[in-house]
Amino acid sequence: MTVEQVESWSEGIAGLHARFAHRFGRSEPRERALDYLRGLIAPLEKKNGWTLSEQVGQLRPDGVQRLLNLSDWDENAVRDDIRDFVVETIGSPDGVLICDDTGFLKKGTKSAGVQRQYSGTAGRTENSQIGTFLAYASTAGRALIDRELYLPASWTGDRERCRAAGIADEVPFATKNEHFRQMVQRAIDAGVPFAWVTADEAYGQVKHTRFWLEQRRIAHVMATKVNDTVITTRWGEERVDRLVAALPRQRWKRVSGGQGAHGERIYDWARIAIRPCWERGFGHWVLARRSVADPTEVAYYVCYGPAASRLKDLVKVAAARWAVEECFQTAKGECGLDHYQVRLYRAWYRHITLSMAALAYLTATRAAEAAKGARSTTNKTSYRSASPRFAD
Repeated sequence: MTVEQVESWSEGIAGLHARFAHRFGRSEPRERALDYLRGLIAPLEKKNGWTLSEQVGQLRPDGVQRLLNLSDWDENAVRDDIRDFVVETIGSPDGVLICDDTGFLKKGTKSAGVQRQYSGTAGRTENSQIGTFLAYASTAGRALIDRELYLPASWTGDRERCRAAGIADEVPFATKNEHFRQMVQRAIDAGVPFAWVTADEAYGQVKHTRFWLEQRRIAHVMATKVNDTVITTRWGEERVDRLVAALPRQRWKRVSGGQGAHGERIYDWARIAIRPCWERGFGHWVLARRSVADPTEVAYYVCYGPAASRLKDLVKVAAARWAVEECFQTAKGECGLDHYQVRLYRAWYRHITLSMAALAYLTATRAAEAAKGARSTTNKTSYRSASPRFAD
């Protein structure tokens, strides 16, 4: 990252901050939030209260702590402003909503929602907090647009412990799938343009969640477990792996799922229609993804979408799920998503929201740069095509 980039981004993020500056009750937290955002996109190794304070010349993190813990501002309204900014900059009618959760490793027992629990980030059970997120992806980019902190039953069943962490008595236990449905509903209510929803098997294997999406005619490609069951076209009930195992060899097609961190994601894909009745122009399928290197490695999806959907349409949505992993990687690596040092429930939401704002700004900036580069290439091509050609 060059000095020029840092200065340009510092100025640019002030424009995003101006969109939600009115959400702050007083000037001090309003200005502190802008400093916080600038620190989150600065090339700092760690982005916690101490380092962010030092970035703006403060000897102690008291101001940052007040911003996250005590200041008067509406973090949910700011979340909505960030979502609207994402829609304006990378929104598309064929966008995809992606739900996933990520872990934040923590020490101690007092941070809201912390306990020993499985963290996909660590790949094992660790003392951690788990955040559930909704990402938005289009051909222009991807960003996080919503978030919820998972509170295990060990927390919601102990109201004194909750109060000590700033969790109000009216905050109930909610599963990650309930968070998923709440966040998708907020996106719908806000008019976010999207064509599909996707998520991994932690969400896709829950039949109630898939039914909830169907009731709202929300097209989806949801990963599921190998022994999940579906209703076949003959009214029977069958496991998804057995349905797929019965497919003839010619039904498998080698299709790219797009570029990934290690190159092009190429797999063999197949689908089979399910359900005896398709209604209102929507169809149902089981989709399977098979490793080219190891054909015994197969992943399964339950799909619902326009009846005219092609195999490559379903593959495109399934592959879009990786965008949320890229969001987490960028947000943690460049925007300090997991660098916070807060214990209170509301402080977690405030830090995460500002980190999402930083990610949204970087996403918009990179999308604008990519569009500018594409226009420049097009203009050069057009110029060469229009240039007079002289005879020898």
